Amino acid sequence: MKRGGNIFLIGPMGSGKTTIGRLLAKAMGLKFYDSDREIERRTGVSIPLIFEYEGEEGFRRREHEALVDLVRRFNIVLATGGGAVLREDNRELLRRHGFVVYLKCPVDKQWERTAKDDQRPLLKTPDPKKRLAELMIVRAPLYEAIADLIVDTGSCSSRQAAKKIQQAYADLDR
Repeated sequence: MKRGGNIFLIGPMGSGKTTIGRLLAKAMGLKFYDSDREIERRTGVSIPLIFEYEGEEGFRRREHEALVDLVRRFNIVLATGGGAVLREDNRELLRRHGFVVYLKCPVDKQWERTAKDDQRPLLKTPDPKKRLAELMIVRAPLYEAIADLIVDTGSCSSRQAAKKIQQAYADLDR
């Protein structure tokens, strides 16, 4: 079942959720949303600023509120934040309202893609690569548990990943 014609992209930072989401939405004629950008739009401030003033807990609360609204829309592609799956209620929202695609990506590739990005509060540590590995230990089982499809974005281009998702989604009708 396609659950509202929605495709939800989950996975770690650096896995390509936003890039692939935009490509996929354009190819399928769907509206694209990025939950982090939606939170920034609603609050008028950046994600790092939310983390600075409200901590991760405050950010996760805002993320949940945004997801509650976004998943109830129809015919969208949604790129979620990497930690959206940490809350059981978020996992349930995603499972119930869309086709969930886990963009799996090795830590080395995540690090390569995020090393120069200073807008990632969880990587503001002395050893960001180690932090990525720690996050994957906790999050990978959660991503896998709710995924309808897993696409390895460490071994294919964004366009190839978008095509794989589009094909798998089309196959749901068969």
